[in-house]
Amino acid sequence: MNLQQQLESYVPYNEQEEKDRELMLHLLKTCPDIFTRENRTAHFTASSWILNKKHDKVLLIYHNIYHSWAWTGGHADGEEDLLSVAKREAMEETGVQEIREIGDGIYSLEVLTVDGHEKRGAYVSSHLHLNVTYLLEADEEEILRVKADENSGVKWFLLKEAIKASSEPWMTERIYRKLNAKLK
Repeated sequence: MNLQQQLESYVPYNEQEEKDRELMLHLLKTCPDIFTRENRTAHFTASSWILNKKHDKVLLIYHNIYHSWAWTGGHADGEEDLLSVAKREAMEETGVQEIREIGDGIYSLEVLTVDGHEKRGAYVSSHLHLNVTYLLEADEEEILRVKADENSGVKWFLLKEAIKASSEPWMTERIYRKLNAKLK
């Protein structure tokens, strides 16, 4: 199934996901460069909510740009298989080598605002990330490592602790709480 088909068949969890899905589908159908950063207004990204095997902990990174504990993820950069993007980013950002998808397909949808910032010495204007989240699983015993150009920490948190660890109020209230609630 291509991304349009996946988004069309995805059942939104709440009003936020419903509205974000509508916007994603509209932009996917109308913007030819929606999978690349060449589209400086909005582009697709993929994130992961990575659980341990008991599903009582989540693996987070300390994100250097946002100065907060956060999920893993990154830009599609032309790749239309967003599950592959999510897995690749999860492995690159945490050092975990064995990772698998839990469930079947999209776990969550979010249109995220990204404030203007410096990245690798260049200014990046404010824009939207059309984010597709996947639920993944990794072994808590695997060796973790930092990806110094993006994060300065990698750590397992109990699900409730993960919410408290984030210093981004909108992400905490609207996204991370939702991801945990969907586990039940």
